[in-house]
Amino acid sequence: MASIARGFEELYGRKPEVISEAPGRVNLIGEHIDYSEGFVLPFAIADRTYAAIAARGDGLVRIASHQRKEKIFSIDINDVKPGSKGDWEKYVLGVLWSLGITSGVDIFVDGNVPGGAGLSSSAALECSVAVALNSLFSLGKSKEDLARATQRAENDYVGVPCGIMDQSVSLMGQAGAALLLDCRDLTTEIVPFSVADAGLELLIIDTQAHHALTDGGYAERRAACESVARKLDIPSMRHLTLDALEAQREKITATEFIRARHAVTEIARVLEAVVALRASDFVTLGKLINASHISLRDDYAVSCPELDVAVDAAIAAGAIGSRMVGGGFGGSAIALIKASDIQKTKDAVLAAFEGRGFRKPRFFTSLPSAGASASLVQ
Repeated sequence: MASIARGFEELYGRKPEVISEAPGRVNLIGEHIDYSEGFVLPFAIADRTYAAIAARGDGLVRIASHQRKEKIFSIDINDVKPGSKGDWEKYVLGVLWSLGITSGVDIFVDGNVPGGAGLSSSAALECSVAVALNSLFSLGKSKEDLARATQRAENDYVGVPCGIMDQSVSLMGQAGAALLLDCRDLTTEIVPFSVADAGLELLIIDTQAHHALTDGGYAERRAACESVARKLDIPSMRHLTLDALEAQREKITATEFIRARHAVTEIARVLEAVVALRASDFVTLGKLINASHISLRDDYAVSCPELDVAVDAAIAAGAIGSRMVGGGFGGSAIALIKASDIQKTKDAVLAAFEGRGFRKPRFFTSLPSAGASASLVQ
């Protein structure tokens, strides 16, 4: 926290008024169903994005990052609207726009959530800025309000039609637990996730096949589920059973059928995973994780060769369960393994990647961590 305050002061010549932080996330299970009013089971990770912010007396917005100190992005607050200029800064501008900020601000950000790795660096950035603005301008927004505002920023300003899971867990995560999130009404339930007590570890495998969710693949999957809902006259996939889907498959296309089948079965897997976790039944949890990957790979078609090789190698090395996480088309996989098998699993994945000529993957582990917070600078 001290370093980001110092960086802000060095860049802007004054002290920040608020410093904030927000984590990335790993989703244990429940992928591509948050926009279908499903249940998801993510947890916040230790890697975080930090923001230092101060209000300005004029309407100028200035944004910079520790990684690009030499470049200060500037725009008038009145010009902050969808379609305006900006690259990564659009994630910040979208939050200003979504929260209805009318004052100028100076913003400086830093963090260590890997970009493009499927760990939601975008939500960490959005939420760190949102909680800072909420504190700075005394907006009085609840965490649920901020989750919806940051999702709107990403949907309508940045142009990524994401669901609300990433922002919600970044804001509401709790140390030592996963968060069962009902994406219909944002109600949450804390589910203890103490793998270490069972002699296990959750290994995160960054395939280094980095993805971008603005290229249309993500939007096409969401559109398929929304099309099914319209054709079957239901609000969302949440209201569909596998039997009902099978009975009405002639009303939808073959592609829509398999996309919907993933959503229906994945929602069910999340609820089964909660039961397994509460019983410390990690064998069943592992089977559900494996089934999730198969569904994402075959029915939803959002995996990629690097993710499949990582998952297959981890399972061959003895992982209890492994799957891709995040939006897909690259990014990271997780492997639930015995703590004593960490090096064995890493070696197996490294060898598999080398054998296929892929980039060398990165590995890290993370315990469930606390959500976003902001504090006034004294």
